[in-house]
Amino acid sequence: MSSRIRKLTTCGLFAAIALTIWVVESLMPPLTPIPGIKPGLANIVTVFTVYYLGAPYAAGMLAVRLVLGALLTGQVSALLYGGPAGIVALVLAILLKRVLKEDYIWVNSAFSAVLHNTVQILIAWAVTKTAAILLYLPLLVIAGIVAGSFTGLCARFALQALRKAGK
Repeated sequence: MSSRIRKLTTCGLFAAIALTIWVVESLMPPLTPIPGIKPGLANIVTVFTVYYLGAPYAAGMLAVRLVLGALLTGQVSALLYGGPAGIVALVLAILLKRVLKEDYIWVNSAFSAVLHNTVQILIAWAVTKTAAILLYLPLLVIAGIVAGSFTGLCARFALQALRKAGK
């Protein structure tokens, strides 16, 4: 099997894993009394894919997860808010990969999560025309740092395990 076909197949598998995690997480009750704060566990797969397969595969995987996730859960607003935020966060992750190697994937993930949350708040502000929504941003920055660091550490451990296995 060619390297390209192997990568494409692996990317499809990663998209299925990320989609499953995203759907399950969307069905879970909120973990905090603050609405909208989620661990973002599907992002483990996204940041992992950036480092393991590269930018084009990560972009494809994210697109599949966003579109199918919105269709499967009926959360079309996920495309409005999560789509642009996910794309901007992915671009940042790809750029940061150039300076932050695998050992610092958790830092990359934290920065990307904070940017994701910031873009979502800016979109909500633009849609609602309510400046008060910006007061929510400090909480989302903290949540992004915590969740992004956690998902990045999970991705780091998964990468280390694969490298150790010779993959």
